[in-house]
Amino acid sequence: MKRKVVHATFRVALGAACAATAPFGGSVAAQEVLPIPPAPFKGQIGLSVKDSKPDFPQPIKAPKGAPNILIILLDDVGYGASGTFGGAISTPTLDQLANNGLRYTQFHTTSISSPSRASLLTGRNHHMVHTGNIMELATGFPGYDSLMGKDTATVAEILRQKGWNTAWFGKNHNVPDWQNSQAGPFDIWPTGLGFEKFYGFIGAETSQWRPAVFDGTKPIEPYLGNPDYNFDYDIADQAIEWVRNQKAVAPDKPFFLYYAPGATHSPHQPKKEWIAKYKGKFDQGWDNLREETLARQKKLGLVPTDTRLTERSRGIPAWDSLNAEQKQLYAYMMEIYAGYLSQTDYNAGRVLDAIEKMGQMENTLVIYICGDNGASGEGMIQGSLNEMAMINMIQEDYKEVLKHKDDLGTWKTHNHYPVGWAHAMNAPFQWVKAMPSHYGGSANGMVISWPARIKDRGGIRPQWHHVIDIVPTLLELTGQQQPASVNGVAQKPIEGVSMAYTFDNAKAPSTRHTQYFEIFGLRAIYHDGWVACTTPPYGGTWEDQTKWKRVDVISGYKWELYHVAEDFSEAVNLADQYPDKLRDLQLLFYAEAAKYNVLPIDDGGMEKMDPAGRPSLTRGRTEFTYFGPVKRIHEGSAPDVKNKSFRITADVILPKGNEQGVLVTQGGLSGGYALIFEKGKPVFYYNVANVAHYNIAAKNPLKPGKHTIDFDFQYDGGGVGKGGTGTMKVDGRQVAQGRIERTTPFRFSIDETFDVGEDTGTPVSLNYDVPFKFTGTIEKVVINLGQTKLGAADHQKLKDADAKLAAD
Repeated sequence: MKRKVVHATFRVALGAACAATAPFGGSVAAQEVLPIPPAPFKGQIGLSVKDSKPDFPQPIKAPKGAPNILIILLDDVGYGASGTFGGAISTPTLDQLANNGLRYTQFHTTSISSPSRASLLTGRNHHMVHTGNIMELATGFPGYDSLMGKDTATVAEILRQKGWNTAWFGKNHNVPDWQNSQAGPFDIWPTGLGFEKFYGFIGAETSQWRPAVFDGTKPIEPYLGNPDYNFDYDIADQAIEWVRNQKAVAPDKPFFLYYAPGATHSPHQPKKEWIAKYKGKFDQGWDNLREETLARQKKLGLVPTDTRLTERSRGIPAWDSLNAEQKQLYAYMMEIYAGYLSQTDYNAGRVLDAIEKMGQMENTLVIYICGDNGASGEGMIQGSLNEMAMINMIQEDYKEVLKHKDDLGTWKTHNHYPVGWAHAMNAPFQWVKAMPSHYGGSANGMVISWPARIKDRGGIRPQWHHVIDIVPTLLELTGQQQPASVNGVAQKPIEGVSMAYTFDNAKAPSTRHTQYFEIFGLRAIYHDGWVACTTPPYGGTWEDQTKWKRVDVISGYKWELYHVAEDFSEAVNLADQYPDKLRDLQLLFYAEAAKYNVLPIDDGGMEKMDPAGRPSLTRGRTEFTYFGPVKRIHEGSAPDVKNKSFRITADVILPKGNEQGVLVTQGGLSGGYALIFEKGKPVFYYNVANVAHYNIAAKNPLKPGKHTIDFDFQYDGGGVGKGGTGTMKVDGRQVAQGRIERTTPFRFSIDETFDVGEDTGTPVSLNYDVPFKFTGTIEKVVINLGQTKLGAADHQKLKDADAKLAAD
């Protein structure tokens, strides 16, 4: 009966939404057509040039006095992390901007990476730009297929065609996962979205020491030959160089610079000197830190004085319940994170300093968003030395992690901190990243600075706003209209509202009245000071998900109700007191959901991770051939050798007989395999999440000449991650055989790639280091895959792991 009532209620909301004739919101008029049609020729053409008058076409120019624009977007930073918003981590660059601009205390994102970034650049709700979740979870519904449309042009495309130079430095998590290789297509890469320059990485995360960088669409390895390299410093250098070059040539032409470092997403990898600044600063633990943060937030006037600290989210242990070793290890993990955030803020400050030295700061509009979502709980209960161990369901013993404490934050680890710290970074709110139902997932500190325009310097703005409001704000402040058509494609209306009205009036009522939230089936709706939201039915990802009985995504979820106009932190659930108010907001959510492509609601992470529902470059292929060196093929586009037999055959020419280097490799120190030559001998390395290492090597070096190297692995079967026997042959003759007792069941790496002829990122074994280019000649490498002979239970394990990977 309950389900019938719920679905009937939903149908009422759906009918109301479908009957609505008004456009999808938005306050910016749609009139212009881009590109601007060429001006008619106003000269004169005679028989000869003597009888003619030229009229040269003039380039498009931005309005006189138009500002430079710099958007800084950090990653996985909670509301209560930065010192600027009451946290314990020093962020002097953000402080300086806040002192010269405005702090926004009720600014929200979508609660997860790709959707927030898509909304930021387009001014539309994330489902309207086909980004209902991260790229790796795309499904075949309009709100979720990950294919950002040409009918929702980015603000970069608009400004580029109106006279701005445009550039993007850092993270891009908006390329569909089957389009992130050198096969393209590239129209959804930054250079196809209006950015004249891109320098950064594609995907959720990358190593800060050995990142998978692209310059435009070309893969490069800037860390080679530079042992002190760090990506966070590199993108600041690159951004500074770009601005200097741009202003040197066209000092009056404004720029639009999107600066999106991968920090503070895992792996947490700052330079050691930044970690040292926080030695002993978190020994009090995450529970006391939450209390300290709220006290500072009240003192700074960022939250009302009656704001309550919400309860510790379910499944997170009390700090006092930990033993001394755990406290020592976990406190150091937090010191690493704090150093990471401070370092990132420092490098953003270097970009601002360069703009200041060029005399451009007065007329530069800076929007600094401290996180694309709340702080991340992906480190689970005890944090991690290598996140891939957890993803492959290999439990790390904290005692073993403690032995490698000094490696945390270096290129040898893929580390994360415990969820207790993430919860503390989101103070005073409940829950964490990827949980849009509550402010712990969606609330982020945000500062706007524009010395030429903002007079109330150091002001605080409590108006409620959302990441979709950034684009209409930029359009209003630059005197631009939303175009009706861009590059021949009619545009959907922008759904955000401008925030410019807040600049001169701290007490102005918020113009953002309603905003829905939805990720992973978790839902919320904000409307005029109230929030209705679903209770996470299965807790956080750090809890054992197998213990929960699955419930219907519509009728099985409980809802909560908060009067956030009076209860800033969502501490008092009023659902039982105001059932009619809750029902009205539930109806409003489903009306918004129908309007903005949120339907169908889906909380099934396992099914969504299955690539069978998406286009694929590898589906159905059992043989892969590579003619000579190739590099940086993402794991999803590489031969999948996991949980099956496979054979690698390499035809090589050895000019000397003592050749070195990589023939073929997948992954890196976090897990993978490599067939290489060491001192003229072929060797096969296999690494299981940096927990178990195996090698099968020929005893003698090969003579000069042409040879065929064959490595055949026969999988034992009987489940996922089982062992097998590897046999090495040279020219048909067996030269080595050995056991690999366990294999990687689910994923080698998040950011490492498949390479032929050299290695990129980190090595599979510390017996060599990248790039370790092969000194002979590779004529051909062929990989043949056997059948995956797994039962239904094993396939379910694969899906469970994929869902875990997606959630993390």
